[in-house]
Amino acid sequence: MLPARGPAARPGWRRFVAVGTVGVLAAAGLAACSSKPPGPDAAAKTLAAALTSGSFTAVEFADGSGDAAAAADARTAAYEGLDPLEPKVTFTSAASPKDDPDTATAKFAFTWDVDDTDDDWTYTTTAHLTRDAEDESVWRVTWSPALLAPDLVAGEKLTTTRVRAERANVLGAGGVPIVEPRPVWHLGVDKTHTDAAGQDAAARWLAVGLGIDADEYAAKVAAAGPKAFVEAITVRQGDPAYDIPALTTAVGVSAVSDTLPLAPTRVFARPILGTVGPATAEIVEKSEGAIAAGDTAGLSGLQRQFDAQLRGVPGITVNAVSADGAAKRELFSKEPVAGTPLATTLDPNLQQAAEDILAGVGPASAIVAVRPSTGDVVAAASGPGGEGQSTATLGQFAPGSTFKVATTLALLRGGLTADSTVSCPATTTVDGRVFQNFPGYPADKLGDVPLRTAFANSCNTAFIGSRDKADQNALIDAAGSLGLVPDADLGFAAFLGAVPADSDGTDHAASMIGQGRILASPLGMATVAASVGAGHTVTPHLVTPAEGATSSGGATPSASEGGEGSASPSATPRPAVPLTTAEAQTLQGLMRAVVTEGGATFLQDVPAPEVAAKTGTAQFGEDGNLQNHVWMIATHGDLAVAVFVDVGDYGSTTAGPLLEQFLRAAG
Repeated sequence: MLPARGPAARPGWRRFVAVGTVGVLAAAGLAACSSKPPGPDAAAKTLAAALTSGSFTAVEFADGSGDAAAAADARTAAYEGLDPLEPKVTFTSAASPKDDPDTATAKFAFTWDVDDTDDDWTYTTTAHLTRDAEDESVWRVTWSPALLAPDLVAGEKLTTTRVRAERANVLGAGGVPIVEPRPVWHLGVDKTHTDAAGQDAAARWLAVGLGIDADEYAAKVAAAGPKAFVEAITVRQGDPAYDIPALTTAVGVSAVSDTLPLAPTRVFARPILGTVGPATAEIVEKSEGAIAAGDTAGLSGLQRQFDAQLRGVPGITVNAVSADGAAKRELFSKEPVAGTPLATTLDPNLQQAAEDILAGVGPASAIVAVRPSTGDVVAAASGPGGEGQSTATLGQFAPGSTFKVATTLALLRGGLTADSTVSCPATTTVDGRVFQNFPGYPADKLGDVPLRTAFANSCNTAFIGSRDKADQNALIDAAGSLGLVPDADLGFAAFLGAVPADSDGTDHAASMIGQGRILASPLGMATVAASVGAGHTVTPHLVTPAEGATSSGGATPSASEGGEGSASPSATPRPAVPLTTAEAQTLQGLMRAVVTEGGATFLQDVPAPEVAAKTGTAQFGEDGNLQNHVWMIATHGDLAVAVFVDVGDYGSTTAGPLLEQFLRAAG
C-alpha cells in the first residue's frame, strides 16, 4: 500500500506560497519607494498667483525667510508708487540640479499693462525653492525683494513718472485747426508769497476784481495746502475783459502763463466742441489708469467724447528708488505718443459768422448750415440764450410750418401736384378744435388755391383740410425721406427729429402743420432743406474719427430727452422710403415760390444763386399765454440753412433777417 501523500505535501506548499507572497510584497514595496516625489511646479504656480494678487497665505516659506504677512507688506511697499497698476505674473519654468533634486529655481514672467497700447512692461524674476525635510511633497520659497522686480533690494520702491502727451488739435473743414494750443493766464493766489492773513486778503481782493463769490474763494484758499497755488480763473491772454497787471497788484495774487487747447473765441461752437481742463475725480476713476490726477482731459462735448484719440498716450518711466531717495535705477521707459487730430466739417468762417449773428439774440437760438452735396455740417452755432446747451444739434422743438415741406411730400405721394387745387378757408374745425392761419394772412390767398400758393403763403387750413390724403404713417415716411429720423446715430451727440406714430384726430391735424407732438432740431430742419437741395435723402456729417479710434461718450440722446414733449415714435422703425429726384424738384420749386410770391420775398435780392425757403411759426405754452417758436429754412446753392429762435414773432420777421444776414455773409 502507498503511503498517504496529501497531508505530507501541504507544509511544503504552504512554504512555497508564503515565500511567493513575500516576494510579491517586496516587489510592491520597491515599486512604491521608486516613485518620484512631486516637483516644484505646483508651489511655483501658487507663488505666481500670490505675486499677482498680493495674498501669500497659500505660499510655504523657508525657515527664516519671512512669512505671508511680511511678503504681502513688502509687495505693497514696493508697488505703492505704481498704483493703480497691477502686474500679471505667470510661472514659466522650474529646474533642479541633477545632483540636488531637493532644490529648484523657478522663473516668473511679469506683465504690467502701463497704458492703452500693446506695449507693456515685461520682465522675469527668479525664485529659489527647497523641498521640506520632513514632508517631501512641500516646497518652500526663499523670499527675496528681487522676486518683485529685477535686482530689487530691501527698502527700494518702484515709482512712476508720467510725461504728458501732446494733445492733438481739432480740425475744421480743409484741415484748418480750430482748437489748438493758445496762451492763457491762470489767475489765483500763491500761498507761498504771503502769510495766512495776506492769503485771505489776496483771495478776497481777487474775487472782487473777478466778480466771483469772495467768501467761497477765500475758503477754498484757506483749505488748500500751505504751498498751494489756488486758481480762481483761467483767461485767454489778450482778453480785453481782464486787466491782468491790475489784477495781480495785490501781494499773493499771481498770473501763471500756460497754454490750453482752445477754439478761436470763447463761444466758437463751444457746446459742440466742449472744453478741456484738469481731469475730474470721476474722469480719473473711469479711465482705469489711463488718466491720472493732474492730467488734462476733455470735460465736455467732442473733447470728452474723443478724449482718448485727442490726448494721446502719456510717456512713463519706472524707477527703483532707494529708501533714502538718493539712488535711482531706471527699469522701464516709454516715450509719450501724441494724440491724433479730430477732423470736423465745421467751416471756421461760416461758424464765426453764425456766432456773430446770434450774439445779440436774447432767447435760445441757432443757425445750422449743411452742404447738400456732402452732408457736411459747416456751421452749427447756438446763441447765448441757450445757456451753454447745444440748441443747434440737441434742441427739440415743434418745427411749425417748416415741416410743411415733409407734409407736402406726403401729399404729393398721396396724389396731389403743385397745381392741385386745395381749399384755404380762414378757419377750419377738427373734432371741435378750431385751427386758423397766422394773423395777417393775405385775404387774396384764401379760397380754392393751387397747392403751390397754399405752400408759398403757409396756409394752415389748406394742409389740415388735406389730411385725408396723408395719414400719420405717410408723414413719418416723408419726414424720413427728408432725413428727419429719430435716434439717428451720427457719431456725435445729436437729435434730428421725430414724428409720432399714434396721432389721429386733432393731433394728426396739428401734425400736418408741424405742431402737436412733432419735434425737430435746427440740425434736423437744415437736413430737410439739404435733402431737398441735394435731390436725395441727406445724412448730416460732422466728425471723422481717426481709424480705430473709440468714442468715450457723447451718445445720441433719445427722442424723448431734453425736449418739450415726446414724439413717441413707432417702436419698430418704418422702412426708409428714398426721396426721388422728381419729388425733390417739385419741393425745390415750391420753396422757391415762398421767395418769389410768398412769405420770404425779402430774400429775392440775395446775390445768386437763387434762394428757396420756407418760413415756420409754432405756438407753444398755455392758452392765454401762447408764444411762438420761429423758424426759417433755405437752400442757397450748395448750402442748406436752418435758423431758429425759441421765442419770437413770426418766422419771416424774427428768423428771416438772421437768415438773410447769414446767407449774405456766406456769399
